[in-house]
Amino acid sequence: PNHRQQACAKMNFTIHVKDLDMDEIILAPKTFDAYFCSGECNFPLQAQMNATNHALIQTLAHLKNPSIPKPSCSPRTLGSIRVLEYLNDGSTILKPYKNTVVKTCGCQ
Repeated sequence: PNHRQQACAKMNFTIHVKDLDMDEIILAPKTFDAYFCSGECNFPLQAQMNATNHALIQTLAHLKNPSIPKPSCSPRTLGSIRVLEYLNDGSTILKPYKNTVVKTCGCQ
């Protein structure tokens, strides 16, 4: 069987606010898609891997010296969600939570 690892990519990951014990503070949304990055950054790095120049150099260095780690698959761009938050005074506020949702992944 082929056990080859999947290339670096964005994976589905749904957050349930109640599972974070934040449902008394965050009134909405009850769930949102946060995503995560997973996969290998193997030579040759493909265009869809959104590799940095540093990752390209590190990949070549890893080929020469395996003690140098391969680049990591991690978020390249992040987005915001809008959250309805309950405040201590009993009021609510709609505010952005920045850098909460993975938009793109890449080898870095």
